[in-house]
Amino acid sequence: MDTDKYDDYQPANLPMTALPPSCTAVPGRLSGRVGIVTGGGSGIGRATCARLAAEGARVVVADIDSAKGEKVAQEIGNNAVFVQLDVSQHHNWQAATHTAVAAFGSLDILVNCAAIARENTIENTTLDAWRETLAINVDGTFFGCQAAVAVMKNQRGGAIVNLSSTAGYQGAPDLFAYVASKGAVRALTKEVAAYCGARGYPIRCNSVHPAVVDTPMVSAIFEANGQSPSQWTQAQAIKRMASADEIAAMIAFLVSEESSFATGADFVIDGGLLSGGGVGWE
Repeated sequence: MDTDKYDDYQPANLPMTALPPSCTAVPGRLSGRVGIVTGGGSGIGRATCARLAAEGARVVVADIDSAKGEKVAQEIGNNAVFVQLDVSQHHNWQAATHTAVAAFGSLDILVNCAAIARENTIENTTLDAWRETLAINVDGTFFGCQAAVAVMKNQRGGAIVNLSSTAGYQGAPDLFAYVASKGAVRALTKEVAAYCGARGYPIRCNSVHPAVVDTPMVSAIFEANGQSPSQWTQAQAIKRMASADEIAAMIAFLVSEESSFATGADFVIDGGLLSGGGVGWE
């Protein structure tokens, strides 16, 4: 799936002239904090980098695509640096955490956004496709959490947010490997939270579960299949896609002290999809 043509993608699905108040940054809420955001060059990762910086954090924009990642870091300015990161490669993570500490003095936040989605089913998924999806979506999350805990436990602690999906709760007929990976991310998150709590580490770890989000990756899937967003959103109570900014607002809350008692939890932001709010007699 070619997403390069979406480099200058502008989300257009949100039917309002301005984001709702909940998406307005809280100035100073993350002052003094340092975070790494994977997949920071586009989509939810890009929106998260901007949101954390707007709330006072200094951000390491991590992405395998150097052009996209560097562009985001430049847009943010002095409070951001870029590091090229293939999340599926364990040895790359040490460089990422070192960059955060060397550039800004600490590591307090990790947001694992990097992921891929490939259309496949139980019958046609190849071993290569299976391994590629799990290497990025699951191994990458595991490596990130492991690297972050190693640094955070020796500092003042921190907060980790892993991007799962509503696919972590329910199946999709043609996203076999992706669904499996997001279920694994949900379980992995709980294990990290439980481990850190048992060890007395002041590190919280939560997962975020969006439904369909207006991003370049999702738009590429629509285009490849000749689908419209309404085919995905009709089962929701709120019948539109989420914006990446709405997901970033949830993430910013979860890495802030306002969520200080939340760990090992699933935060669903799905427009009512899993509630069944869009199905019934009319």
